[in-house]
Amino acid sequence: MPNWRCSMETNILDNVLAQMRNALKQKEIQHAVAILQSLRLPDQAELLGELNNDEQVRLLPRLSPAESADILEEMDEEDAAELAAALPATAVISIVEEMAPDEAADLLGDMDPIQAEAILAGLENPEEVRPLLLHSDDSAGGLMTSEFLVLRQQMTAAEALHTIHNWKPGAEMIYYLFVVDQHGRLCGVVNLRQLIVAEPETLIMNIMDTEVISVPTGTDQEECARLMTRYDLLALPVVDENNRLLGVITFDDITDVLEDEATEDIQRLGGAQPLDRAYLSTGVFTIARKRIGWLMLLFITESLTGSVLRFFEDELQAVVALSFFIPLLIGTGGNAGSQTTSTIIRALAVGDIDKKDVARTFWHEIRTGALLGVVMGIVAFVRARIWGSPNTLAITVSIAILTIVIWANALGAILPLLAAKLRIDPTVVSGPAMSTLVDATGLFIYFQVARMILKL
Repeated sequence: MPNWRCSMETNILDNVLAQMRNALKQKEIQHAVAILQSLRLPDQAELLGELNNDEQVRLLPRLSPAESADILEEMDEEDAAELAAALPATAVISIVEEMAPDEAADLLGDMDPIQAEAILAGLENPEEVRPLLLHSDDSAGGLMTSEFLVLRQQMTAAEALHTIHNWKPGAEMIYYLFVVDQHGRLCGVVNLRQLIVAEPETLIMNIMDTEVISVPTGTDQEECARLMTRYDLLALPVVDENNRLLGVITFDDITDVLEDEATEDIQRLGGAQPLDRAYLSTGVFTIARKRIGWLMLLFITESLTGSVLRFFEDELQAVVALSFFIPLLIGTGGNAGSQTTSTIIRALAVGDIDKKDVARTFWHEIRTGALLGVVMGIVAFVRARIWGSPNTLAITVSIAILTIVIWANALGAILPLLAAKLRIDPTVVSGPAMSTLVDATGLFIYFQVARMILKL
């Protein structure tokens, strides 16, 4: 049922997109606007993204600034910046005024600096956005919003509730309320339930939790996401070096971070640089450029496999049957290495292991590899005998596959941890890179075992 439902919704959106395009072609702009306004926000953003730039520019200014702001916030950041850059400056200023400061900073940060500065100059309160532009997009400072409500220690619960009522914060800002002292330093946090059930005259300082988890502005977004998921936080305060509260990261921002990080890791797992925008919005030449570097590097390293074969050419000529088992051996080794690498990378990402756990992780995978290798070695021996190979060759294949699996597991454990220690994304050494490395070294191991057992 869910798959059928998803397919049905996709077909409906395709039909709506066709209606919108037809309305724009017939210059029935208001009809196109009405169609767009009848949809949910995520669908609005998706369909607007499917239109060409000229159609987008004709359509978006016909919406209210608040509606346009919501749609741009929902769109891919690069696409949103490209669309905003094509609009008149006055229209963009009206739209940005309706955005949360962090969303406005994200949009302006992706635009041409001259255009961004002109829009900033036209804002009613540019100081809410400008400080956020100083921080990297993938840092806590780049994620935080400067639009948040703070409470004072000496406030009563009744005063705090009155303040919340007057300020009317957004839904994502209401659950946690941070408390600061007279110097603006973060000193506690209360949740809405505590305020509601407390006696009206109760002081905030008597009900607040002083053990507040916070991060400095330079903290990487992945670390922010890890903290929020580990401790089930709906909001994460961002502080300066003096513990002054600068902003708050909310759960909706972290959801986007988790999606972005997962997308980036999956693309790296395939041996390619991450795309900066949606797949169909990325040009063919850009995609090729993102892939060619790793493809060429893997091509060159894969030539090591040919070099190993040439080095052991005499052995292959002496026992031609050795070549029958090459795909089996290097395929098994590559698969074992990729399994280990994927497991270790995920364990690093969720904090199950740390860069300091090299020895423990290595020993863990050596034992795992030995167990897997024994099982695979027995299966390989039986398979070789079924093919009619003599006992000596079957034993050679069996021992080789045992050794290769242990070696692949060891490499799969060490390389991601080593990359993390060197501040390199561990996904760089995964997938194709691991398989290519294990292919060449696995062949070397195979022929060395063959030399010893078959006396070549």
